[in-house]
Amino acid sequence: MPELQAIPHSQMPAAEWALRVELAAMYRIFDNLGWTELIYNHITARVPGTDREFLINPFGLHYREVTASNLVKIDSHGNKLDDSRHPVNPAGFVIHAAIHDKLPGAHVVMHTHTTAGMAVACSPMGLELTNFYAAQLHNMVAYHDFEGITVHAEEAPRLLRSLGDRPLLILRNHGLLAVGSTLPHAFALLWTLQRACEIQLATNALGRGAIPVSDAIAQKCTRDSLQFNPRFGAGRDVFDALRRLLDARDTSYQS
Repeated sequence: MPELQAIPHSQMPAAEWALRVELAAMYRIFDNLGWTELIYNHITARVPGTDREFLINPFGLHYREVTASNLVKIDSHGNKLDDSRHPVNPAGFVIHAAIHDKLPGAHVVMHTHTTAGMAVACSPMGLELTNFYAAQLHNMVAYHDFEGITVHAEEAPRLLRSLGDRPLLILRNHGLLAVGSTLPHAFALLWTLQRACEIQLATNALGRGAIPVSDAIAQKCTRDSLQFNPRFGAGRDVFDALRRLLDARDTSYQS
């Protein structure tokens, strides 16, 4: 296993350390939810007080090995900005870099390859407006056509055009992506999309079709859903609850 190189807590601004702890907790929460893909995929977050500095998981470590101190600080090209001995995966940061770099409010970007998410991404219909969770995402989900493995920077402008001003992106034939102002905000968005995909797969497996939700009802559901609204915490209460459960079992992510 790669050496778990630590960066001294005392050398960091308090705001950066707090973000590192939250981000490391989020990696562990993803692991607990089964949203991991061996050592691949990323959750990235902009370092407080900066425009072009980001935190990313060390390449080669599983999500359950990520800690606050071994997260790596990089620039928008994936180059390391600290003395961490851990490698990063610049190719894997291409999607994240495009979004972070061009959207000032995109402080957090999350990308997953869950079975349900990828299945819906592979479906010609995409996300169907047929369940409680999908109904809360009216006009919040965009689509981007598959161009192969996302390692080429020239895809970035097309991806940004596909995303537009929506916080969720289904990468066709590929997976799910969420953009948020904070870690809890992005997580609340992604969790809702993930659940919508899971219910869609379960419903379709019945082989009897699904009851459609009208646009008018979906618009009402999206207005009534408070979990994304900053006035109601934008996912903070959910994240804090999951972190308490995490702390009851393992606090090593805080190191």
